[in-house]
Amino acid sequence: MQPDQTSDPEKREKIYRIRFRNNEQVFSASSQIQNLKIGELAMIQTDHGLEPARILSLGPQSDPAVAQPLKTAYLMQRRASRDEVEKYERLVAKEREAFVFCQQQIEKQNLSMKLIRVEHFFNGSKIIFYFTAENRVDFRQLVKELVQEFRTRVEMRQIGVRHETKMVGGLGCCGLELCCASYITNFAPVSIKMAKEQNLPLNPVKISGICNRLLCCLTYEYPTYRDLKKEMPRPGKKLTIDGKTYKVIQQSVLDETVTVIDPDVPDDVPRVLTRKDWETVAQKNLRTAKPARPRKKMAPKPEKKE
Repeated sequence: MQPDQTSDPEKREKIYRIRFRNNEQVFSASSQIQNLKIGELAMIQTDHGLEPARILSLGPQSDPAVAQPLKTAYLMQRRASRDEVEKYERLVAKEREAFVFCQQQIEKQNLSMKLIRVEHFFNGSKIIFYFTAENRVDFRQLVKELVQEFRTRVEMRQIGVRHETKMVGGLGCCGLELCCASYITNFAPVSIKMAKEQNLPLNPVKISGICNRLLCCLTYEYPTYRDLKKEMPRPGKKLTIDGKTYKVIQQSVLDETVTVIDPDVPDDVPRVLTRKDWETVAQKNLRTAKPARPRKKMAPKPEKKE
């Protein structure tokens, strides 16, 4: 009976953190290649063929006891050869040259567009020029100049301000790398309601990111705030405590407390109820609540005689 190779930690599939270009987003890739080193260049299988990527570090490893292994964005095929490493270095230089040439043509043709990034496929089949613009741009003449210069397929791809920030990168107000530049792949819709639900100041400067759009991190804790607030007494609700009626004026989701006052007493000192207190009070109020009166059945209206 042959030994199970998957039980050997050296031969088990590993997950690595990779990056295709400098200052770009970090992805995950799985591989069974042995003795991979940090900083080494490897060939990654993508939708348009093999692309070289730099290995940044070892990623989270899946537990062999778990039936479903961790999913990765890409599959690592093999190490890059010496010729592929040299071609990759020339490719990065070509992208910089293409960016400069395209920017010169944009200024020459006086086009109202902002060039963000140039991506050259490793197999040379296509060059993608990412740009932003407030209005529609007629770039047909620009494409002709680019095709004549680079002798390959050219694609002009317009992106929004969020994707521009994702490509350029930077630091957020928290001091960390931007979420969009580090790991976010799809942008979730963000609304001002999320900021209100989390009791955040509705100051555009404080709840907006570098892209001048609402912070993506507003979506992270919103479901927790929403679910906790559903359990807590809402502002305006009346609670009976020791025979007195109090009115809820504020919720504190993080502390799971509510603040109440006696509306019949002027300048009443607010009282803070812990979760145990307001849960007990809410249950008592439910038990003492009077049953709803049944609705009276309306007599049917007599039919009109024609």
